[in-house]
Amino acid sequence: MTGFNFNPMDPDMLRDPYPIFREMRETDPIHRSELGFWVATRYDDCRSILIDKSFGQGDFVKNIQLFYDDSFDVLAQPAYAWLSRVFVMQDPPQHTRVRDLVASALSLKRITEMAPRIRRLSQQQLQKFAEREDANFITDFAYLFPTLVMCDMLGMQEGEFSWELLAELNQAVADTFPVFETRALEPDELALANRQMEFLTEFFDELFQRRKKHPRDDLTTAMVSAGDGEDALTPEELSTSVIGLFGAGFETTAHMIGNGLFCLGDNPEQRLKLRHNMNLVDAAVEEILRFESSLQATYRTALEPREVAGQKIEVGERVLTIVAAANRDERHFDNPESFDISPRSQKPLTFGGGIHYCVGAALARLEGKIFLEELFSRYPNFSVDTESARLRGAFLFRGYEDLRVTLRG
Repeated sequence: MTGFNFNPMDPDMLRDPYPIFREMRETDPIHRSELGFWVATRYDDCRSILIDKSFGQGDFVKNIQLFYDDSFDVLAQPAYAWLSRVFVMQDPPQHTRVRDLVASALSLKRITEMAPRIRRLSQQQLQKFAEREDANFITDFAYLFPTLVMCDMLGMQEGEFSWELLAELNQAVADTFPVFETRALEPDELALANRQMEFLTEFFDELFQRRKKHPRDDLTTAMVSAGDGEDALTPEELSTSVIGLFGAGFETTAHMIGNGLFCLGDNPEQRLKLRHNMNLVDAAVEEILRFESSLQATYRTALEPREVAGQKIEVGERVLTIVAAANRDERHFDNPESFDISPRSQKPLTFGGGIHYCVGAALARLEGKIFLEELFSRYPNFSVDTESARLRGAFLFRGYEDLRVTLRG
């Protein structure tokens, strides 16, 4: 790729990154970007980096200053200060301690027990959406459904939130999560992210204080109670972690659902295959995660000198592992450029790997499965307007900002 330089904000990249990813895999699989970091695109390379403990998160401040300059005061910005405390951005032993406590609260048992309530929420929100005319599926279902699931898991009852508050929380997450992006934020973007992070922190701090006084059988109380004494989550860690979980549902699960519906609308033969055999629903969720990953990439920092695909990566250098490119690597997947819900033996890297494997992966998969089951059971003749669909202008979290869907029984 003579003269090529990876730029996540290139309009061609934002519109359709996959031809670019394919060319990078073939000609420059470990690419050195002029932006100051390496870019990995092949499955084996990405996986090796994600599971190798020689790669971690490294110096958070220096990593963010890479997008600005050395004078930028990273931790003076509330949004970046929050990001620095999110356990996925930390290395052991702090990462291990916080992740284990959060994972113990967000246990597989708790998630499994949630399934009937997740199903009811899916049914209710699909019915409400079906009654609306000319509705945007992304804002009027995909954002709301995982948000309501997380509110339910947190034990937030109707007296603790309103539809207006949910809209404010969703908007706050949307305004804050650009700090994850692979670029410097514009001054007004950063100022808005800072204000919204202060709003989110205050809201969830108050929720945790209520649960300390009046415990319930919910995720909020489980997180408050996780660990003993000095090992317990601090108030700052509690709010940081729950904002991360809340935001992950909004950014990744919502767009997994939206991307999946677009893929089914764009591939009618696969939609028909699933309609005639709902036993394929788990495989369909995996294919959605593989083919159109809502999380396109994740960073790692070399903690020791390493060599990947012949390239020497020095201590402190950053590597952007593009899992969306790895998920279409023909060396690992059969017919990777085709959306096919037939079961695959190969697993996508969408949820990462190693010690930073997504703690909410089981919940996201369950939400995707229940959504598809209820959609095909109740509205098998749904239609998706793929022609008018409009992508959002972001690289890291890929999804649609407008997707018109009509639900029919």
